[in-house]
Amino acid sequence: MITPGESAYEFRVARPEDTKAIKALDGSFTTSTAFEVSVSQHGFALREIPVDPPLTKAFPDDEPDDDEDDEDPGSRTVVALSTDGHLAGFVAVSYSPWNRRLTIKDIEVAPQHRGRGVGRALMGRAVEFARERGAGHVWLEVTNVNAPAIHAYRRMGFAFCGLDTSLYSGTASDGEQALYMSMLCP
Repeated sequence: MITPGESAYEFRVARPEDTKAIKALDGSFTTSTAFEVSVSQHGFALREIPVDPPLTKAFPDDEPDDDEDDEDPGSRTVVALSTDGHLAGFVAVSYSPWNRRLTIKDIEVAPQHRGRGVGRALMGRAVEFARERGAGHVWLEVTNVNAPAIHAYRRMGFAFCGLDTSLYSGTASDGEQALYMSMLCP
C-alpha cells in the first residue's frame, strides 16, 4: 500500500535503539470538534459537536510493560523514519489467535509529519502483519474527543463497533468515553 509522500519515509520493524524516540514522540493532538456519546437502553449514538476553545490533549505515559513485545511473535512495532533518520511515527500491534483479532495497541505520528500519509502507511503495515497472522479483523480503541483520529480511521475503513463509558474513570481522561472501531482484514 503506497501512499502519497510515503517514499520520503523508511518503514521497518522497531529495534531496541528506537525505544527512546518512541517514548519521546509527541502524540498530542488539538481538535475543534469531539464526538458526543448518547447512551440509551437500546444502544448509543454519536454526534460530532464543536469544541470552543479547541481542545488540546496529551496522553500520559503508559505504565511500564514487563512483557517484551520483541520476543512475542504475535506483537510487532513498526516505525516510520524521515529522510533525516528521525522518528516520524510508529504503530504497535498485537495478534490474538483465539478470536483472530489484530489489536492496534498504539499508533502515533509526530505533529510535523501529520497529513502526509504516514499514519495510513503505518496502518497498512499493521494490516500486512494481520494478513500474515491470519487475522479476521483489525480492532482499536480511541477516545471520543480524538476527532482527528476518528475521521482518519473511518477513511481507512474502520467502523464503530462498541463503547465503554467507564474505561477512563478515575484517570486524567475521566469523563471521556472509549469508542471501539474495527474493520475486516482485507
